[in-house]
Amino acid sequence: MNHPRFRSIGRRPRPFAFCTAIVTILLVSSGWAVPARAEVKPIPEDLTTLTLEDLLGIEVTSASKKLQRVSDAPAAIFVITQDDIRTSGATSIPELLRMVPGIQVARLDSNKWAVTSRGFEGRFANKLLVLFDGRTVYTPLFSGVFWEDQDYLLEDIDRIEVIRGPGASLWGANAVNGVINIITKHSKDTQGALISSGAGTYEQGFVGVRYGGRLSPNLTYRLYGKYFNRGTFDDEWGMQGADDWWAYRSGFRLDYDKPGKDALTLQGDLYHLDSGSRYLVPAFTAPYADLFDHTSNHPGGNVLFRWSHTFSPSSQVSLITYYDRAQVKDVILSNVTDTFDIDFQHTLKLAPWNELIWGLGYRYYRDNIDNSEVVTFDPSHTRNQLLSAFIQDEFKFLDDHLRLTLGSRFEHNDYTGFEAQPTARLLWAPNPDHSVWTAFSRAVRTPSQVEWDADSIAISVIPPFTPVNPSPFPVVAEIVGSHDYGSEELKAFELGYRFQANKSLAVDISGFYNLYDDLRTTERGRRRFELFPAPHFVIPLKAANRMDGETYGVEVAADWHPLKWWRLNAAYTFLYMDLETDRDSTDLYTAKSTEGVSPRHQFSFRSRTELPKNLELDLWLRYVDSLSGIDVPGYVTMDARLAWRPQKGLELAVVGQNLLDAGHLEFRPDFLNSLPTEIQRGVYGKITWSF
Repeated sequence: MNHPRFRSIGRRPRPFAFCTAIVTILLVSSGWAVPARAEVKPIPEDLTTLTLEDLLGIEVTSASKKLQRVSDAPAAIFVITQDDIRTSGATSIPELLRMVPGIQVARLDSNKWAVTSRGFEGRFANKLLVLFDGRTVYTPLFSGVFWEDQDYLLEDIDRIEVIRGPGASLWGANAVNGVINIITKHSKDTQGALISSGAGTYEQGFVGVRYGGRLSPNLTYRLYGKYFNRGTFDDEWGMQGADDWWAYRSGFRLDYDKPGKDALTLQGDLYHLDSGSRYLVPAFTAPYADLFDHTSNHPGGNVLFRWSHTFSPSSQVSLITYYDRAQVKDVILSNVTDTFDIDFQHTLKLAPWNELIWGLGYRYYRDNIDNSEVVTFDPSHTRNQLLSAFIQDEFKFLDDHLRLTLGSRFEHNDYTGFEAQPTARLLWAPNPDHSVWTAFSRAVRTPSQVEWDADSIAISVIPPFTPVNPSPFPVVAEIVGSHDYGSEELKAFELGYRFQANKSLAVDISGFYNLYDDLRTTERGRRRFELFPAPHFVIPLKAANRMDGETYGVEVAADWHPLKWWRLNAAYTFLYMDLETDRDSTDLYTAKSTEGVSPRHQFSFRSRTELPKNLELDLWLRYVDSLSGIDVPGYVTMDARLAWRPQKGLELAVVGQNLLDAGHLEFRPDFLNSLPTEIQRGVYGKITWSF
């Protein structure tokens, strides 16, 4: 393989052990207290014991910021249960999201993902809001998510609620195409000890430990720790990549429940990970690109406090506040982001047919960036504030068969000022087996720090004496921000139908039509000549809002239980995108490339079989269409899991991943040009023991 300059930077030896760090924090409040939402009923570990009526009756909170059954939610919602997590064989949260219709998941290499909802896929997809127990985890630097940082002990995740479509009327800006809320278990549901450990070809070693106990009749706790070490994949040319990584994470949770009155939660996490990459970075001298290996470090932590109080059956309040610190130490770009957030909510039942929810919020960001030769920001230290309020009113008619929900969120940010994001939703359920819903929403995606404050982000160098650059000097293309950059806008129309055909078959169908205005383009500026670090021309590509377009699609999920010991799940997604730049735009690339980075067709099929002798066999087949915009072919792959439960609390499993080919490419980086690798076949064994 003919690589440009090749060098290795910052490779560190992997630790062979880790320590579990536990943080104990006392919060004292004056006046009348501080809450969370009402307690959610735990989902049973083994969903084969549930009927389809029970599954449709699972209660969720993300769609309306209150407890409601999945079948009553006027939104396209999908719930990944703990049983789905356990039987999938997945070892990361992005892998789990592959089972959700309407969610596009692609792996760039061993440690990086591109995850989005309803199009606009990218490593830092900026139209999807991701939450952990209500704590937002997107970075204001890119308005995206570092998915390699988002992890937890998977056995302690209660469920993952995924909303496709706008959630901005409740959750705010950047909840444009969807909301993912990862919800962990109440500590009273994780009493006793758990140990899970395993190893394999790619999963070179992992271990998770958890212990839960009771300090008083109403006070329970949980401590956990997790470590993994994962190997590398090969690149397109068969050369071993540099994308190995390891991570450790630890945390705690305390829950106090006074029946019928108060519920308090205090939880926190600490983590550190090292993830490798092979970067291709522009250079000002021949061969005009440097290729090198580098290990980036991601330390961080958070602490969160929730309180809820019930005044009466018709009035409840809640409050959540958290502090989060996330760091990225990389040769290309290093930054530290501190986030403080506080949100208050009041749920008030005004009449048997009318329920009102309103709330207030404040968020403070502090971002410090270390500039490099490739990436510079001006200013490199920023402080941003977000003020918000929301209101939602639900009306019930015709003996609760017809429900109308009206609401809006109002925000003020330091970039574009005031933003209003309304929604109107209607659900009709003529009987318990059928429900139809429709919605209209407006949502905005506010600017990121890159789009406002990037001074220079070099993305490529055109060598001299070439057809596109006949001059004797190289030409550097660089992205620059602009304070004229405004919010992107979405107007979304949705229609859905859920029905239970019989006691063994349930189907959920959602369709959408989205109109986008003021999407991001990069407009060519005036060429200039610079002497440092070597003579070269510069073509600035300035962030602007000069693209509009439409997308539409259909998402189908089906759950079939043909036999007591056999369950089948299928999901299909169709997505069409049509984007167009303004007539005066100089950006000739973004529209077509954006259309071609999300698959038009996706299909997922899961089979779970309960075999004799306490054996389980799980198969997961997936198809993802080609990505024409970045030259990635479509692929079909399958995972398989065989598990044995010799006694209560003990499970032994062997999992095969990506079994249908030796390796396949899923995505190419759209920013910070790390070289992709092919996702390869692997197998691992796992032991889980709870006692």
